[in-house]
Amino acid sequence: MQIIKVGLISGNVKGNERAPNMILKTLNEIGSNEKGKMIKLKELNLEEIHVNLDNIAEAEHLIYEGSKEILEKNFFSLFLGGDGGISYSILRAFNKIEKNPLLIVFDAHADCLVERGEGSRVWIRRLIEGGFNPGNIILVSTRNIWKEEVEFLDKNKILIIKMDLLKEDMEGICDLIMERAQDSSGFYISIDIDCLDPAFAPGTSNLEPGGLSSRELIYFIKRLKLLKNLKGADIVEINPTLDFNNMTVKLGAKLIAEMI
Repeated sequence: MQIIKVGLISGNVKGNERAPNMILKTLNEIGSNEKGKMIKLKELNLEEIHVNLDNIAEAEHLIYEGSKEILEKNFFSLFLGGDGGISYSILRAFNKIEKNPLLIVFDAHADCLVERGEGSRVWIRRLIEGGFNPGNIILVSTRNIWKEEVEFLDKNKILIIKMDLLKEDMEGICDLIMERAQDSSGFYISIDIDCLDPAFAPGTSNLEPGGLSSRELIYFIKRLKLLKNLKGADIVEINPTLDFNNMTVKLGAKLIAEMI
């Protein structure tokens, strides 16, 4: 397993760039995961893609090239943001190297807005317009969608699994997602921490009530991690400067522990 720090901020909110180091520091406080596997940070393969926050175009190019090289090694790779803007460049690279990639996105937002200068809220639209097959994208727990996004999602027939359906049959929905994942050449999980209800993850800039619990997200992660064709994942939008009692940073470390 590789863990790659990517402290990109593509929008206007500062603080996300501090998350990777703080999450990894907190990971040292976890002795073992729920399977009993000991967590030894020193034994993990840690890397970093260094970016210039004053040059987003250059940063996106560096993330694309760096993540492509990393993903081609065929190890499970976990990218720590930063904001959701990192996902765009990483998934461009993933789409380049996988014959039939599947993208599973846990996010309160559809991130398909028309360009408004906020890179983390437009990245899925940009990814699709750049050639990623929209039929190979699943949005999970999305619950605040703007009109322009609804039109774009309907036009591209993107599967959205909303909270009402999740609450009705969590296990069945997870089975469905896993079946789709198994049919892919490789799949990638993008976790925007605002997929969770703010009660569990207050340290993020776009809070949306009514989301998943931390336990429910861990349930999905632990089951999806069982599949051998899971190639990569990211955890984004954790903002330590907005956190309460380090709750969200600790949760980010917990998610890493359960992926190991």
